[in-house]
Amino acid sequence: MESAIWTLFIIFIGLVVVNVLFLQIKRKQREKDFSRISLRVKTWWGMFGVFCLATLFNPIISMLSLMVLCFFSLKEYFSMMKTRKADRRIFLWAYLSIPIQFYWIYIGWYGMFIVFIPVYVFLLLPLPRLLGKGTLGFLRSVSSTQWGLMLMVFGLSHLAYYQVANPVYGANLVLFLVVLTQVSDIEQFVVSIYIGKRKVVPTSNPAITWEGFLSAVLVTTGVSYFTYPFLTPLDLKFGILSGLIISISGFVGSLTISVLKRDLLIGDQERLASLKESYLNRVDSLAYTSPIFFHIIRYYFDFM
Repeated sequence: MESAIWTLFIIFIGLVVVNVLFLQIKRKQREKDFSRISLRVKTWWGMFGVFCLATLFNPIISMLSLMVLCFFSLKEYFSMMKTRKADRRIFLWAYLSIPIQFYWIYIGWYGMFIVFIPVYVFLLLPLPRLLGKGTLGFLRSVSSTQWGLMLMVFGLSHLAYYQVANPVYGANLVLFLVVLTQVSDIEQFVVSIYIGKRKVVPTSNPAITWEGFLSAVLVTTGVSYFTYPFLTPLDLKFGILSGLIISISGFVGSLTISVLKRDLLIGDQERLASLKESYLNRVDSLAYTSPIFFHIIRYYFDFM
């Protein structure tokens, strides 16, 4: 816990420094548009608050804070979908799956936690549309809802299971994961915006470049090497591999959700622009890094 407090303190100081520098630059260069960076700084503070609750307090408070994060992420995802009256019931069922998923986490039932959304919710989710006699847009509605549940609930809920799987190291592993994911995102964003030239997938996310991705992999791996002894019980090999795993899976998560957003918001460019700096953009990487890192660690180490 002491190492987690020190890590959070360093992150807090770093955010304060970034905030002060940003305000100074903004004051001196009034003619430039800093709206994207401003919104990103605000969301970093919000994420910092959420994960302070998830790391420093008892598991129940941590679960509640992460459950709220899942709810708002799913709500924001649903706001992008073109919905009909028949979809309201299926959304209600989707929201109800959040407390049920976290109940499995609370009682430590790993088997049900890992199959509830991928299996049982997947099989039962069409029922609200069938009962509502809605056939138009049935497949798009059900499949889009299931995608949202898999990413925003199933993926993110793994953050809560770390502390259940290992009460000693769980909170520190969550902090380690979140720090590396955010470092990767920040490095990728900054390098892609100011230095990058070769776009990875221009049609889905024109902001991501190969220069940003490669620099994010290198920087995240370096940060992982220096922080793993303080926050995790991992050995040297996995201390280095963690940076690679998290940066690459976070990159895939960002691209995947970028494609989803563009598909759901075809023809609504104004709405798409308004969501560029939403909290959904801050958790897209975590929706991938959380389960991937969790299951790799669980497979290779007995402490999970």
